[in-house]
Amino acid sequence: MKRLLPGLLFAALLLAADQASKHWILFGLNLPELRSVPLLALGPFGLDLTMVWNRGVTFGMLSGEGGWNHIALAGLSVVIAALLLRWLWRAETMAMTLALGAIIGGAIGNVIDRLRFGAVVDFIDTYAWGWHWYVFNVADAGIVCGVLVLVADALFRPQGGARQSA
Repeated sequence: MKRLLPGLLFAALLLAADQASKHWILFGLNLPELRSVPLLALGPFGLDLTMVWNRGVTFGMLSGEGGWNHIALAGLSVVIAALLLRWLWRAETMAMTLALGAIIGGAIGNVIDRLRFGAVVDFIDTYAWGWHWYVFNVADAGIVCGVLVLVADALFRPQGGARQSA
């Protein structure tokens, strides 16, 4: 329980960064009108800001045009965030605490988009040798990094004294 506050603060920080970046993309830069803005090109590697309205989940899976699709996905995300809050309550390490906070903050950021716009605002477009990774946002980055930390924690945490908090 002593890790709950740091996890919630990290979730709030990631959520704030996510929502601020999306606000700037939509209303400051006006990326929906510009569609794409090249930022960095280093040989075969690059980074662009590219506007994508993601109506599905990762890689656009489960996207649908039905009126209830975004509500169903938002509801599922809220349920998952609630389960992660329970896990956060019992987090054993600071790495686990921050990872869960990142996932929770990212999930809530994308829920806000679904409820507000009917789709998630994605805009970070990375590529190498002509191959583009999926277009993502700050919330997605937090979720992916959080999951990677949880997997690494599960795979590499020493046995025995592993349950002691750091």
